[in-house]
Amino acid sequence: MRWENLTVESRHDRAADAALFGADAVTTRTFDTPEFRGITFHEVRARSVLNRVPGASRMPFEWTVNPYRGCTHACVYCFARKTHGYLDLDTGVGFDTQIVVKVNAPELLRRQLASPRWHGEHVAMGTNVDCYQRAEGRYRLMPGILAALRDRANPFSILTKGTLILRDLDLLKQAAEVTDVGISVSVGFTDTELWRTVEPGTPSPERRLDVVRTLAGHGIGCGVLMAPVIPFLGDGPAQLRDTVRAIAAAGATSVTPLVLHLRPGAREWFMAWLGRHHPHLVRRYERLYADGAYAPTWYQRRITRQVHELAEEYGIGPTRAGLPRRIRPPAPAERPAGSGPTQLSLI
Repeated sequence: MRWENLTVESRHDRAADAALFGADAVTTRTFDTPEFRGITFHEVRARSVLNRVPGASRMPFEWTVNPYRGCTHACVYCFARKTHGYLDLDTGVGFDTQIVVKVNAPELLRRQLASPRWHGEHVAMGTNVDCYQRAEGRYRLMPGILAALRDRANPFSILTKGTLILRDLDLLKQAAEVTDVGISVSVGFTDTELWRTVEPGTPSPERRLDVVRTLAGHGIGCGVLMAPVIPFLGDGPAQLRDTVRAIAAAGATSVTPLVLHLRPGAREWFMAWLGRHHPHLVRRYERLYADGAYAPTWYQRRITRQVHELAEEYGIGPTRAGLPRRIRPPAPAERPAGSGPTQLSLI
């Protein structure tokens, strides 16, 4: 296992950087309990927890915090599978069962947020693997992370499929009183048969929508990332309608569709699954994704148009660009009477 080669950004981009953690900082554990049977946890003491997103990324944020690597949600399409290869871990079953836990993430984040070099930029969580996956129930890293962000009034967002986020409801409410908090729940479809096969370790779509409903009931707006919309399996007109209807009924503030994309690492694992469960679709997928990781633009636009029309019909409408991951600009400081003109900042 290659711990020492995992650098602050990417081992390919910054090979000369110090490693995020060394082999002497790794403790490997297993727990003989039903929910963790077959799972191996690699506890590490990270050297950095704020990660800068590469400039070429499509993501609408620049900084992330990921307290875990690998994910017991075991979604067959997960784009983050490739990251396990950086540690010489298997990107298939290994991604689902070999979980790296940054046990010092809360204290490290608190220290990094207090640095004079940090300027309070928006921090996104759940962008690589789910920060509220099953392991969080044991390691409880998110309460400390949320408290650190709250205490610095630092804006943040969370994307999750995990119902465990409701455990931290009080912290989320406290943070929302002092800074901008954006919460999104991922629900790509409501088809229970499809859910059981492609997202076997996640809470059911209905339970995730209960999270949306509960957050809304406590005054915390929650959008839904309708992702992924899976071609030929979850994209039928009736399926899209059922999903958008359920999202609207849960009280979501917005719905944003995202068609399945198959990056290297995830592509091989997903296609192997497709060959076992839906072999008649393999050739159709090979044609649809012949040009790369993303479905053709015409297909993406069709799905987006259908979902937006349904969302408007059910009274929630599409999200605006940047929402629910949004950053509220700081309120301008009051100027003492009689003072001279003030130069306005563009940033």
